[in-house]
Amino acid sequence: MRTILLSFLSIITGLLMAQTADKSDWKGGVPEGCTSVTVGKLASFDGSVMTSHTDDSHRTRSWVDIKPAQKKNPQKEMKMYKRVACDSFNMPTYAHKEIGSIPAAKSTYQYVNTAYASMNEHQLAIGESTFGGRDELQSDEGLIDCQRLCIIMLERCTTARQAITVGGALLDKYGWNDVGECLTIADPQEVWHLEIVGPGKGKTGAVWVAQRVPDDHISVNANASTIKEIDIENTKDFIASENIFSLAKEKGYWEESKPFKFNYVYAPKSRLSLASRRREWRVFELAAPSLKLDPNGQDFPFSIKPDTLVSLEKMVEIFKDYYEDTPFDMCKNMLVADDSGKMVKSPLANPFMPYDANKLHKVNGGWGWLGERTIARWYTMYGTIIQCRSWLPNMIGGVEWLAMDNIASSIYIPVYAGTTDLPKSYKTPGRPNGYTHESAWWAFNRMGTLASQRWGDMRHDIDEVWLPMQEELFQNQNSFEAEALKIYQKSPEKCSEFLTDYTNKWGNKVVDDAWKLGDKLWTKYDEKF
Repeated sequence: MRTILLSFLSIITGLLMAQTADKSDWKGGVPEGCTSVTVGKLASFDGSVMTSHTDDSHRTRSWVDIKPAQKKNPQKEMKMYKRVACDSFNMPTYAHKEIGSIPAAKSTYQYVNTAYASMNEHQLAIGESTFGGRDELQSDEGLIDCQRLCIIMLERCTTARQAITVGGALLDKYGWNDVGECLTIADPQEVWHLEIVGPGKGKTGAVWVAQRVPDDHISVNANASTIKEIDIENTKDFIASENIFSLAKEKGYWEESKPFKFNYVYAPKSRLSLASRRREWRVFELAAPSLKLDPNGQDFPFSIKPDTLVSLEKMVEIFKDYYEDTPFDMCKNMLVADDSGKMVKSPLANPFMPYDANKLHKVNGGWGWLGERTIARWYTMYGTIIQCRSWLPNMIGGVEWLAMDNIASSIYIPVYAGTTDLPKSYKTPGRPNGYTHESAWWAFNRMGTLASQRWGDMRHDIDEVWLPMQEELFQNQNSFEAEALKIYQKSPEKCSEFLTDYTNKWGNKVVDDAWKLGDKLWTKYDEKF
């Protein structure tokens, strides 16, 4: 009898778990991972369309590679998987449980295979941010999750609008099994935010809406739904699933006599999170301080016009930000007296403390004892800033600036749409087997973790190396690409080799320098942290 009861309980537990999307990466009841900033072509410094992503996670994989195009896909079916927390290795990871399949594409495009696939050979680019949505909408009847949807789009599509319509049709047919997600999808002409939720328990399908960012605007998603009123008659700026209104009425989320706002209808709790709203404010504040937005505000515009054109340097500034010298600086009370008796911030003040250290140092904030949810995070796996440019051939025009680990202590290197391979260290897993000198992520994770222990001093050692190098990469971009274009006009194949060599040269260089920086910090600051 005891055996039967235990078996029954095990089955019930398994069923309950199967009906719940994995939330092991969430904190305080809300998703704490990922920030994406988007830029229209008339809002950027050079006419680029941009999307971006920080993969902020305690479990997501660290390795990155390039998936080659397949002119004739040997696979008839594309397997679908569901992410589940896995604690069977040396570090927390995700396992991917096979749950079914959909018909595979007859041919596929090459793409950068980050954990959330990010750019293909046609300059189609994707960023991502989870917003959760209503728990009762998640359905395990669906086959497609967020990571698989990114791959589907990049393997099969060439434009943002095509990615939304193709992805939307597949979601309607095969179903969404994830929580509420936002994908920020760019091509050389435009960038869109696509927000998706499930259809409800036991149902197959999805509810989704996409809104276009105006060409002269920027936008952000920071783990909260931001699409409000929609106009489905305006097909230039909106695309939506057919059930977007009917399911809301059926579920009692919306009465037709009242205004329809997608975020309050399908993800109302996400708008309550200061962990999200304050990041939205900070992105807009850094890009358009003239707006004087309220950092405690609940509803910001979907997009805004920046005060000045957004450069790569501005994007890096945004992603390195942790509210320093604002009222939300978590180190503002970590003070010591200097030689003159003036109270100053201690060099040991650490804006990247693990959550339980906040209690030790009595840090509180918009996220309670979790402090403030800043843009830069110590648990970032990788970050991207992607430029899509219409005036260049695809293999040169698409460039994914890729950084590993905490952006505040990292550097972005260029991975072009025509890049066909990455250094071995980028392709080496960092989490399952734990610490290893073979992994690019570990080079930056080790160095960044060390630097945070005496951030007030060590940050300057890091900046001394990375800032001139980042400036060199940005300043040399035009001349390098002009040379690449000359090669392309004679031989696209040779151009691809040229781009790949450049990516690998810089990838190997920054990883080597990250290891050296870590060693320097150990030595220089011995007994000081």
